[in-house]
Amino acid sequence: MDPENNESGVCGCCGPLRPRYKRLVDNIFPEDPKDGLSKSDMEKLTFYAVSAPEKLDRIGAYLAERLSRDVVRHRYGYVVIAMEALDQLLMACHSQSIKPFVESFLHMVAKLLESREPDLQVLGTNSFVKFANIEEDTPSYHRRYDFFVSQFSAMCHSTHEDTETRTRIRVAGIKGLQGVVRKTVNDELQAIIWEPQHMDKLIPSMLFNMQDSEDLDRAGHPSTPSVAGQDGEENPAALAESCFRELLGRAAYGNMNNAVRPVLVHLDNHNLWDPNEFAVSCFRIIMYSIQAQHSHHVIQQVLNHLDTHNKNTPRVRAGIVQVLLETVAIAAKGSVGPTVLEVFNTLLKHLRMSVDFELGESSRRNSNISVSSGRGKESEERIVQNAIIQTIGFFGGNLPDYQRAEVMMFIMGKVPVYGTPCHTLDTVKIGHQGTKRIQTMLLSSLIMVTSGFKSKSMAAALPPPFLDPLFSISLMEDSELRQLVLEILHNIIDRHDNRAKLRGIRIIPNVAALKIKREKISKQDVAFMKKHGQQLYRHIYLGSKEEDNVHKNFELLFTTLAILTIELANEEVVIDLIRLAIALQDMALANEENMPMFIRCGIMALVAAYLNFLSQMIANPPFCQHISKVIELRNLDAPYLLPEHIFRDKCPIPESLDKEDRLLYFQTADMTECLAGPGYNAERLSIPYVPQVTDEDRLTRRKSFVDTISLQVDIMSNSLPDKSQLAEEITFETLKKAIDTTGLEEQEREKRRQVMEKFQKAPFEEIAAHCESKANMLHDRLAQIFELTIRPPPSPSGVVSISAGHTQHQSVPVYEMKFPDLCVY
Repeated sequence: MDPENNESGVCGCCGPLRPRYKRLVDNIFPEDPKDGLSKSDMEKLTFYAVSAPEKLDRIGAYLAERLSRDVVRHRYGYVVIAMEALDQLLMACHSQSIKPFVESFLHMVAKLLESREPDLQVLGTNSFVKFANIEEDTPSYHRRYDFFVSQFSAMCHSTHEDTETRTRIRVAGIKGLQGVVRKTVNDELQAIIWEPQHMDKLIPSMLFNMQDSEDLDRAGHPSTPSVAGQDGEENPAALAESCFRELLGRAAYGNMNNAVRPVLVHLDNHNLWDPNEFAVSCFRIIMYSIQAQHSHHVIQQVLNHLDTHNKNTPRVRAGIVQVLLETVAIAAKGSVGPTVLEVFNTLLKHLRMSVDFELGESSRRNSNISVSSGRGKESEERIVQNAIIQTIGFFGGNLPDYQRAEVMMFIMGKVPVYGTPCHTLDTVKIGHQGTKRIQTMLLSSLIMVTSGFKSKSMAAALPPPFLDPLFSISLMEDSELRQLVLEILHNIIDRHDNRAKLRGIRIIPNVAALKIKREKISKQDVAFMKKHGQQLYRHIYLGSKEEDNVHKNFELLFTTLAILTIELANEEVVIDLIRLAIALQDMALANEENMPMFIRCGIMALVAAYLNFLSQMIANPPFCQHISKVIELRNLDAPYLLPEHIFRDKCPIPESLDKEDRLLYFQTADMTECLAGPGYNAERLSIPYVPQVTDEDRLTRRKSFVDTISLQVDIMSNSLPDKSQLAEEITFETLKKAIDTTGLEEQEREKRRQVMEKFQKAPFEEIAAHCESKANMLHDRLAQIFELTIRPPPSPSGVVSISAGHTQHQSVPVYEMKFPDLCVY
């Protein structure tokens, strides 16, 4: 036996007097380390350790002493034998006495990891991994793994000169971290592993190796797709990804933030948001590894990170938003927690900031930035904006219908509408151009959110707080905004996906061949049309005569009319839609607003295409015959009144429309005669459709908010009567007119007859709207009277009065004020 292995002391030369456990330990070491561990002696040592478990701590201490001495003397063969013996003892012994032995074992593993020899580091790591796979009966109250986390993390970042050695060390470091995770995450007493000081080492070590593999792929060196390579060498990237997934899968509710934050910090430190392929792949791994109910934690972390980078470069912000898109795309399939509206609120805030940045850059472009760089900056902000819109639309489109309705209301509440506080705020900060830009992007995101939205009731899908601002936008002098509004309406109203069959404004020869899907209109939808039908007709009527309408606007208007007919039209609504079509035709013929000839012909083509569709939908042969006859005559004599011709490039446009040629136009009397009989109240067709004037007209796009106020002031000042006109001059003619009352009686009789006819034949909605407008005027007058008569109580600080356009302050002394009895003591 090697004398160096003997213990110094009184019994140093007397082998038989040494303790039995030392003799058994010494016997497992051969004279030549190349011979390896002596199996028979190892079996004796194992049997002794199992029989006398109280000796385990001494066996471990003695083995640790020998191993430390062999490491210092570079006798690596005996080091390998000692670790092999420790591993076998560890696997064989399971008792309460194993705790002190484990401490000796971990001390020896630490000695190996501290050495600079890669072989010893790998050896120590392998032993630690075997230990990590052992399930202990009782938890450890005092054991800590801080050193192992630090050492294994350092090995994961190895920069050894030799490539193979570097890979071996990194693989060993990843395996060691995986062992630490397995040993600690299931032990409630080891929750300290989730603290930031440990996660800040664990997570970046794994990401570093995953990132290194992607860098090699980008450089043209493909990495092996599996954990084991072609020559038996393990792939650090695949192993790191496996460990990363395992760690996230074991993360509890309270540990998610500590697990995700180091990922974001690592992506920042290594500039991995632009390009963001690695960031996207990381968060895909995170979202698919964690428990579904924890998804909103990850989304919240990314949102907060986006807030911290709100002034970073556009590409970095776009990269973060695209990562957010990936996370919400996965989370939307499950539970997303309470963060639904917070996601949209944050995204809309950054959308507004991006518009501010874009407009700021464009304004500074001429002063200190070249044109090319300014345009590049502007296009980069567009990348951010498009990414935000895609995220909003995709997230909203994957939500259940009840949540999607809330999101639609939320987004519509953020759309700046003229005349509202939101609009005036936007006008002050970003001006008309920025307001229009935000309106366009928010409406585009609404199109994505409403795509595929199916609501059983129109009243639930289009409540007044959503419908009113949407229609206000449809009155703006911008064809693109009006197109977006109509597309949103199509998404909501078209519940049977008929839009694709109606695409393109045209004279459809056979509507039955389209196989339109429809159901009987429900009572709720009938009530909706009675309440909001006039509002829908009004905006179609006003939107048709806009001078900047293009081919697409007329296409969308035709689709809107057709979808209303399919989804919401009963016999009463059909009559209203025909009245609307006739009113559009009369408006184009009368041309009281001097519309361009293209718009007038476009309206005529729209009316022809719609009445052709409607006549076939209601299947009334005389009505169909009348519509077909007018269309045939137009084909021969006036093709520019049909959609196939007027919307074609280089179509000849006439200088005027011949009002006298009645055969080219749809006649109210003929249609009334065709629809006479049971089912339709055809007499209502003789009542011309006139859009109701509402408060919305004060908030239209034709004037900004400030211009509207100034316009009202001008009107009021002009409407004030001159003092010279108040005293009317009394002449002979005046007295004669006062005596002669025959003409007044005839006028009064005619007025009464018109009122009675209106109340007998006009639809209830028009009568209600007329009465409501009168009631509103009465309320306005009463409010003005109350405002003038009711004054606030006097104040010692004075009251403000306005006289002759000047503000005066009148102070009231305290001793003159009258207080209630309860206030006086």
